[in-house]
Amino acid sequence: MIMAKTFHLEIIATDRIFYQGECEHLVITAQDGLLGILAGHEPMVTNLPTGELKYMVSGKWYYAAISDGFIEVLPDSAIILADNCELPEEIDIKRAEEARQRAEEKLRQKQSIHEYYQTQAALNRAMNRLKVSQKHFR
Repeated sequence: MIMAKTFHLEIIATDRIFYQGECEHLVITAQDGLLGILAGHEPMVTNLPTGELKYMVSGKWYYAAISDGFIEVLPDSAIILADNCELPEEIDIKRAEEARQRAEEKLRQKQSIHEYYQTQAALNRAMNRLKVSQKHFR
């Protein structure tokens, strides 16, 4: 059996080291769509919006909801720094649904442009958490 080339992946959230180890394939949501990373990828740095992340270890895909961050890619490694990163089974669906409802209600109220963007970001995070949890865990 041919072994897939791997690269070192670190996913660091503000509250923990989410993953640290070898990875065969990484797919992240970037500003312009999905971005696939394999060993030997060209070096790059880019920001990551709230979205879904998936990575392959020993032929198995793992999924996570990620909130805003950055990725640095080198030919033999990738480091993701994110505000938050959760496995689908870690997401409290009731809490995420309540956050979605609060954000939607707040968007209906008059607010400053700064408050609007903060509320829109909160809504995006809640919707992403719900999507990832329902798609990969339930």
